[in-house]
Amino acid sequence: MSTKQQMLSALLLTFLLTVGISSSFAQEKPNVKFEINPLIQAPTDKSLWPQWREFLQEWRQQTRKDINYDDSPYRRSDFAWTPSIYTVAFVMMCDETFYDRQKNSFTVDSFLDHGKQEFGGYDAVVYWHAYPRIGFDDRNQFDFYRDMPGGLEGLRKLSDQLHARGVRVFIDYNPWDTGTRRENKSDIDVLVDVVTAINADGIFLDTMDKGAAKFRTKLDNTGRAITLESEGALPLKNLYDHHMSWAQWFEDSQAPGVLRNKWFERRHTLHLIRRWDMDHSGELQTAWMNGTGIMIWENVFGSWNGWNPRDRSILRAMLPIQRRYIGLFTGEGWTPLVETAQPDIYANLWESKGLRLWTLVNRSWKSVDGTLLAVDNVNGIKYFDLIHGNEIEPRIEAGKALLNSSISPRSIGAILAADPALLGKDFSSFLEKQAQLKNRYDNNAKLPKLKAAAAQTSRSKKWQQDKVPADMTVMNSWSGDMTVTFRNRECGTYEYATLENISYPQLHQPLSFTHKAVIKKFAIDTEPVTNARYAEFLKATGYKPKHSENFLKLWVNGRPPKGSEDEPVVYVDMEDVNAYAKWTGKRLPTEDEWQYACRNDKLGWGKKRVWNWTQNLYDDGHTRFCILKGGSWYQAKGSEWYADGGLQPCDFSAKFLLMWPGLDRCSTIGFRCAADLE
Repeated sequence: MSTKQQMLSALLLTFLLTVGISSSFAQEKPNVKFEINPLIQAPTDKSLWPQWREFLQEWRQQTRKDINYDDSPYRRSDFAWTPSIYTVAFVMMCDETFYDRQKNSFTVDSFLDHGKQEFGGYDAVVYWHAYPRIGFDDRNQFDFYRDMPGGLEGLRKLSDQLHARGVRVFIDYNPWDTGTRRENKSDIDVLVDVVTAINADGIFLDTMDKGAAKFRTKLDNTGRAITLESEGALPLKNLYDHHMSWAQWFEDSQAPGVLRNKWFERRHTLHLIRRWDMDHSGELQTAWMNGTGIMIWENVFGSWNGWNPRDRSILRAMLPIQRRYIGLFTGEGWTPLVETAQPDIYANLWESKGLRLWTLVNRSWKSVDGTLLAVDNVNGIKYFDLIHGNEIEPRIEAGKALLNSSISPRSIGAILAADPALLGKDFSSFLEKQAQLKNRYDNNAKLPKLKAAAAQTSRSKKWQQDKVPADMTVMNSWSGDMTVTFRNRECGTYEYATLENISYPQLHQPLSFTHKAVIKKFAIDTEPVTNARYAEFLKATGYKPKHSENFLKLWVNGRPPKGSEDEPVVYVDMEDVNAYAKWTGKRLPTEDEWQYACRNDKLGWGKKRVWNWTQNLYDDGHTRFCILKGGSWYQAKGSEWYADGGLQPCDFSAKFLLMWPGLDRCSTIGFRCAADLE
C-alpha cells in the first residue's frame, strides 16, 4: 500500500469514528479479519484469541489518539455514581405494583422490596409515562408528567422517596413527539425544567443514539450531575458526555465478545436489554463478561413479559459481586477470553491491586462440573468461588493451581484469587450471603404465570321495549363470528402474553382476529351523551368525583361553554360515565354491542366525533385497560408511535391503558349508554 493510500485509509478511519457509525476498522493478517462493531465479536478459534486481544488493545490506544478523546466528564466527582448503576428498572408508571389507584399513591417501598428480593435490587428506575397512550388527545409528552398524581410536585416527592432508598431516577424523552401540543420553548429547555422540578438524575433518550451537544451544556447549567443515556448504540464521538447507553439486541458471539464502548471507556455503563425475549441468559452473560449492567423490563408498554426464575437467580448472584468489585470492572486490568479447562466455559480476567477475578459463563444447556481454570500457582494466595460462596482448595500440578467448581446451564461463575490480607474484614459475611443466594438458585427457565386479563362487565335494569326513550335505538339479538382489528402495537391486545405476536415489520400493521359473539336484544343511545345531558345529571345528583383533576376541563364555572351544549361530553373517566349511566338506569355498552350497533345507519356521531368508552375493563394485576371504539376528530401526525386517531371503522378497537382519573380523562373520549331489554 502506497503512502498516499495509507493516509487515505487513516483519514477514512478517523471519519468513521468521528461520525460514530459502526466502524469498519479491521486488522488483516493471513486468514484473519477482526471488525469493530458496537459489540466486537470474538473468534471461535482459541488460537486466535491472543491476536484478537492484541488487536483490541491497539485499536483502543490508536482510536483514543485519533479522536483526541477527552475523559474529563468521567473524572468529575459529581458523576462518580454513574458506573455503579448496574440495574435499571423500566417502570410503567401505571403499573399496579408501582401505583395504587385506591390509595392514590405510589408504592415505592413495596416495589423496591420486591425488586431486591427477586432481582437483587434496583440502582435506578426510568419513569415511563406517555407511550403507548400519547396521541389519543393533544397532550404532549411533558403534559403526561404534569398530569401524573400530584403533578410535578408529586413526582418530586416520589423521587425523594427513591433517593432515600439509594435509587436514582431517569425521565424519558421522546424526540418523535412533534405532532401534539407545542410548548413555547424548545424540548431541551422543557426537559431541563422537568428534570429540575422532579429532582431527576438522568434522561433516557428514547429512539436516539445520542443527544445534541447543547443537552450537556444546558444540563450542566442546572448545577447538578444529570446524565444522558441513549437507546441506540452510542457513537464513539459522543461517549465523552453520555455516561450511559443501552446495548439493545446486540448479537454476541459463541465466545463472548467485548462491548465496544465499555472497552473504550471502562467507566461507561451499558445496560443489556432484549425487551421481547423470554430468555435473558444471553443478556446476563454479556453484561457479566463485560462488567456492566442490565435493564429489567417486565411490563412492556402494557404487555407482560416476566423474567423466569433462572434469570432472576443469575442476576441476584452477579450483582453483589459487581457492586463489591466495581474498581475491577471500571479499571484497566481487563483481559478478555483467557484459557479455561472445559468446553463451552469462557472466562475473562479482571486484575487490580493484588486481586484477580475471573468472570465465567456456561454457554451450554447442561451443567458443567470439574476443573474450570488452571492458573499459575502463587504461594499464600487463596481462591474463592464467589457464586457458591466458599473457598476453593486448589490441586497443584506442574506449577498450576487447578480450580474446581460447577456452573449451572446457561449460568455464570466467579473465582477470586487474593492474599487474605486484601479481602476485607467483611469478606466472610459477603461469602455467607453469596452462599445463601446460591441456596435460592432456581434452574426453572419457564415463564411465570400471570392471571389472564378478564373483562369486568355489568348489566342495567330490564327495560320494556315500548318504554325505550326516543333517543335510543333498539338492536335485535344476534350471534355469529365477529372480526376485531387492532393495530399491532407493543401494548398488545387483550391477553397479557401477546409478545409472540409483536415483531418487525408487522409492528404498527393491522392485526385482526375473529371470535364468537352472542348479543342479546338491547338498546343504545343514538347519539353520544352531550354536555347538556351531563349538566342535568350533575344538577340532579350533585355528583363530585373523588379526584377532580381534569374533570370536565373544558367547562367554565361548572357549565359547558356557550355553543357546546350539544357536543359530546369529554374529560370524563369510566367512574364519571358509570355514575351517569347508573342515574339513567342504563350502562355502558360492551365492545361487541358497540361494534354490532355501529353497523346501524341510525347511529349518529355527534357534532364533534369522539372515541367511545366501552364497559369492558380488563386487569391482569399489572395493567388496567379498556377498549375504545369509534375513533375521534383528533389525530396526532408525524410518528407511527402515536396512538390511533381519526375516524375508525366499526371493527377497529384501541387498547387504552388506565392509571388514574387525572390522566385518563381526555378531550377526545366521550360515551353513549346502553340498556338491557326484557
